[in-house]
Amino acid sequence: MMATKLLRPIGLCVALVVPALVLRFSGAEPAPLIGLVLFGMAVVAASFVLAWAAEAAQVDISGGLAIAILAVIAVLPEYAVDLYFAYTAGSNPDYVAYAAANMTGSNRLLLGLGWSLVVLIGLAIAKKRTGKPVPELTLDSPYRVELGFLAIASVVAFVIPVTGQISLLLGFALLGFFVFYLWKASRAEAGEPDLAGPAATIGALPRRPRRILVVALFAFVAAVILACAEPFAHNLIAAGTQLGIDRFLLVQWLAPLASEAPEFIVAILFAVRGNGGAAIGTLISSKVNQWTLLVGSLPIAYLLGGGGGALHLDARQVEEFLLTATQTLLGVTALLALRFPRWAAWTLLGLFAAQFALPGQTARYVLCAIYAAIALAALIRNRRHILPTLAAPFRRAPEHDPAVTVTAGR
Repeated sequence: MMATKLLRPIGLCVALVVPALVLRFSGAEPAPLIGLVLFGMAVVAASFVLAWAAEAAQVDISGGLAIAILAVIAVLPEYAVDLYFAYTAGSNPDYVAYAAANMTGSNRLLLGLGWSLVVLIGLAIAKKRTGKPVPELTLDSPYRVELGFLAIASVVAFVIPVTGQISLLLGFALLGFFVFYLWKASRAEAGEPDLAGPAATIGALPRRPRRILVVALFAFVAAVILACAEPFAHNLIAAGTQLGIDRFLLVQWLAPLASEAPEFIVAILFAVRGNGGAAIGTLISSKVNQWTLLVGSLPIAYLLGGGGGALHLDARQVEEFLLTATQTLLGVTALLALRFPRWAAWTLLGLFAAQFALPGQTARYVLCAIYAAIALAALIRNRRHILPTLAAPFRRAPEHDPAVTVTAGR
């Protein structure tokens, strides 16, 4: 009976993945629309399996580490695309702009669209369950550790627009900070996760088969995402090019939308099922990954590709990094009290949408100023939480895993 419960959902996902893998390794080049559908279908199916494996993994390891592993696997497409651009930039300077555009686009997409969407879905689900409006999501105190890592990384990120480059020294420092983040996540104790569906079936297996299956599923998903991410992004860009969309915009927005798809799908799945902790945790962890592991890897990939000791940015790329850094600052300051209010979700979503209606250098600097002004107001309002948040990554790990609940506020 248990085997049947697992074979049906996992077998269906595998069946959806097989056509894309056959297409990928046969070397065939389908029409962009057909390729987009097949590879997109594989990415979606793999995202479901990833969500089940990550939830079940919390039986054996801390929820924070499980979410961190999930986030790393989910953003593999982003790493593959962005590091390719950075590596190629070592011999072709034109690709420096693409590397910066892809990284900043994916970051703003993750926070402006991802965070906002997950919170709004979570609040809608809470309203449906309670029968009354719920103004904010409230995170339990252990989540301050992840927020502390993101806060420090977001402050350090301002070095990039100020200096106009991503140096090897900064890259290695960010990579070291990411390793420390993983170590910190691994120190938290495993709790008793509330599992449902296939994840519950996996979690109920005996220890040895459960661990083998979870590792196998993680490996399977990583292989599928790595195999399908590039052709998915390629077909998406090809389809966009046929429609006459600017290539820089394709690299900055459509390619990141494709590469961010797995983590978006996983987070939305968690939110729809009422598991807001895993939803928000996945996206916060992904943001930490992008500001540390991804940004730190760019100058190394650039060097390996034949470039120098620093990835130099032009004026447009500096503006993009500044806009991304100020947006992240607003996200962090709004969460300092471990409460994600509805107004913050709509503000982040509205400002994210505004950048498309207000293109140009002046508009980008105006948006930076708006982000910074709102962040300053949130910082003043939540000032008593600043030091505890910055100190959280260096304190002893909490005894229980973080979770998120929905409250009606004080």
